[in-house]
Amino acid sequence: MLAPPRLADNQLNQLSEETPLVCLNRVPFILLAIALVGCSGPASPSGLTERTPAAEQTGPKRITAAILGDPYTFSAKLNTSGPGSNVPGTDALEDLMNSGLANTDNRGLLNPVLADAVPTVENGRWVLLPDGRMETTWHIRPNAYWQDGTPFTADDLIFTTQVSRDKQVGWEYDAAFDAFDSIESSNGGETVIVRWKQPFIEADTMFSHAVSGRTLPLPKHLLEDPYTRDRATLMDHPYWSEQFVGTGPFKLREWQRGSHLIVDANERFVLGRPRIDQVDVRFVTDPRTLAANILAGDIDLTIGRGISLEQATQVRDQWRDGVMDYRVSNWLVAYPQFLDPSPEIIRNVQFRRALVHALDRQQMTDALQAGLGEVAHTYISPDDPAYPDVGPVVPRYDFDPNRAIRMIEDLLYRRDAEGFRTPSGQRLELEVRVGAGEDLTEKAGLAMADYFHRAGIAADATIVPAQRIRDREYAATFPGLYLRGQPTDPARLGRFHSSKVPTPENNYIGDNNPRYRNPEFDVLLERYSMTVAQRPRYQVLSQIVSHIADQVIMIGLFYRVEPTLFANRIKNVAARPPTSTQAWNAHLWDVTS
Repeated sequence: MLAPPRLADNQLNQLSEETPLVCLNRVPFILLAIALVGCSGPASPSGLTERTPAAEQTGPKRITAAILGDPYTFSAKLNTSGPGSNVPGTDALEDLMNSGLANTDNRGLLNPVLADAVPTVENGRWVLLPDGRMETTWHIRPNAYWQDGTPFTADDLIFTTQVSRDKQVGWEYDAAFDAFDSIESSNGGETVIVRWKQPFIEADTMFSHAVSGRTLPLPKHLLEDPYTRDRATLMDHPYWSEQFVGTGPFKLREWQRGSHLIVDANERFVLGRPRIDQVDVRFVTDPRTLAANILAGDIDLTIGRGISLEQATQVRDQWRDGVMDYRVSNWLVAYPQFLDPSPEIIRNVQFRRALVHALDRQQMTDALQAGLGEVAHTYISPDDPAYPDVGPVVPRYDFDPNRAIRMIEDLLYRRDAEGFRTPSGQRLELEVRVGAGEDLTEKAGLAMADYFHRAGIAADATIVPAQRIRDREYAATFPGLYLRGQPTDPARLGRFHSSKVPTPENNYIGDNNPRYRNPEFDVLLERYSMTVAQRPRYQVLSQIVSHIADQVIMIGLFYRVEPTLFANRIKNVAARPPTSTQAWNAHLWDVTS
């Protein structure tokens, strides 16, 4: 398991002491004639490891960060649906500028920010009612302000709810509102009470970045008028970029499209003034240019996804003034087709298990991820707080090609010099569909096909053209396996409910990628979504991930390693946590001279 980083000096009490990351030795082989990256050079220290004390910098403290892309907005939610969407690092930019009621730290735990505490059953702010409904109560800190000096109140959260639920606005709908009932203000705007029509385990993540799709607070005093005048054009308002005002640790000074932005320390930040005075964020669209700027000493920190592990390790090995840190971000997973598959034998669980036994997933991750990755035996990431309770209990399918061959032979297939054939003589063929655009996924798809060939299955890796990736029907009706990079967030398990299967009847709208339908599995998913207490919830989660592994609903290859590069002079910064951004503790970032 990958160990989280050990924290540096001058940390707050909520930051845990953890083990530093160490880079494995160079992988000595080549996988399937693909030019792969080894892991060389000295051990890679963590971004939050202790360093030799140095004299503190005098004068204003400034750092230069870089994003691999050209963001058009500060809103991570708008970034998923607007023009030129999904620019890496937009979520970190938003966390620099805006804060939620709570935020997730590097351990995956919620900590209060604008609120004075996170609602729990124990503190009485999360109340389960006898009729199945519930209430959550948030008390806003008295020193919470917008960056223009306007007090932050419950009215802002009521307005945020109104905008978030309005489908005419045109951004991603938050699934939390399926269980939502009402929201009201009390205590002169210092308290907000959220009522739920049914149990909802993510109620403590409202108005935060802890779960994808949530909306951070919106300023009523700035957006109510444009929303009332024309809600359909609200997303075009300059508030989301050049006129952005948030509650976060930094406030906007300057934004030059296609070039950079500059943010200054927010003197009014609710958790205290940041230690850094100014952050200059450069927009760099070419990875080679980014690497050259880092080595030249022009960039102190990379923000967000984008730079590949191969590029990051190459920079690390040449960069005397900086280090590389990394975290597991999600997994590469192959979804079997359960609705009208080709070949039909994919419906057979023994065949699906044989497919997993045919794959040397450890060799794949070692070769493709410089020896830093880990085989994905379960949906839950090793960095997830639930992993110690859930991960060890799931069935595992270690690399055993001979066993894979025997299992397929037991299904009445016979093997000749060209591979397996049905009793009627038809060759066993399998398509591995792979989304284009990411080098790691494409290489993994080619490796999968090669391993299947070795086991006697005529497999081909088909790279999906970029123009077809958004074709919902094409994406849903893949014949064999579809390899994709996907999140491992337990909050997203509901997407595999039978009601989420994309079909012609619903215009292929739905996130149940394998198109798996099972009433018993649906019951587990529904029970999980309504089990608030942690221990019983983890018990249900364990049943869910065990079902996924036992029935091989998904074939996890390995957890993806996501690197961050930063200069030695930077303190209290590390790779992006699995459920947050590098900027979760931006007010604690610091520099030495």
